Amino acid sequence: MNKEWMKVLIAAVFEVFWVIGLKHADDVWAWIGTLIAIAVSFYLMIMAGKTLPVGTVYAVFVGLGTAGTVIADILFFGESFNLPKIGLIALLLIGVVGLKLVTKEQEEVSS
Repeated sequence: MNKEWMKVLIAAVFEVFWVIGLKHADDVWAWIGTLIAIAVSFYLMIMAGKTLPVGTVYAVFVGLGTAGTVIADILFFGESFNLPKIGLIALLLIGVVGLKLVTKEQEEVSS
């Protein structure tokens, strides 16, 4: 995995943090952490989009963030675990990995 895809992966992890923060933040420090996670997440996604195709970056970012958020809800917040939900998340992740595998990195273009 090259550094641009690593940026997308890290951005998706921060997306999980800020989505959880939007639901569970109840004090100033939690909101500050949520805002920092939003900034880091979008910054990394934008930086990766300078080299990788933006549509693919966004699809992978959202797919990984969605899967991570659902898994975090099940593991940490008591969301119900059911096989159809996990199957659909697995299908989503297969699509995300497929997009990553068929996407070629472009040369960075200077403006």
